[in-house]
Amino acid sequence: MAYKYIAKAWKNPNKSFVKELMWQRAIDWRNQDAIVRIEKPTRLDRARNLGYKAKQGFVMARVRVRRSGFRKQRPTGGRRQKRLGVNKIKFSKNMRLIGEERVGKRFPNLEVLNSYWVWEDGRYKWYEVILVDPVILPDHPISTQTRRVFRGLTSAGKEVRGLHHRGLGAEKARPSRTAVRNNRVKHQA
Repeated sequence: MAYKYIAKAWKNPNKSFVKELMWQRAIDWRNQDAIVRIEKPTRLDRARNLGYKAKQGFVMARVRVRRSGFRKQRPTGGRRQKRLGVNKIKFSKNMRLIGEERVGKRFPNLEVLNSYWVWEDGRYKWYEVILVDPVILPDHPISTQTRRVFRGLTSAGKEVRGLHHRGLGAEKARPSRTAVRNNRVKHQA
């Protein structure tokens, strides 16, 4: 029953007590390292929905990712302004996947299960990442998968690869965004 109220408060964080609470926490988080291991999740309802359990073998980490686009350096060689290629360049990965990969590198003995958004300000976004220890939990379904975050097998990775839409049902067979899109266009014609 308590999870329902937690989820409701986080649904509109700006209109509930969450905003004031997180505003104070973000002040401390800015002074911490980019990746911090935490004892318990900030959003318990979201963590449990994604597979977290409060038992040995599950580890939580909070990651801070810098916001904004793909900050490219201006080229030193001469060319017309149109061909500089500085602005409006987008990174193909989303920030959540970048955060998951950084946590995966920091904890090489653990597998990334999933992650969720916690807070953001003008400069940073914070995500909490759920990790599983395959040694302690060998019977967990992802314990047999190695380095799954770097192969795009988490939900953020699948979103980047274009597999999160419920389309034709053959997305698993075509693990690329263009293949799924081309197949969708072909079937609509």
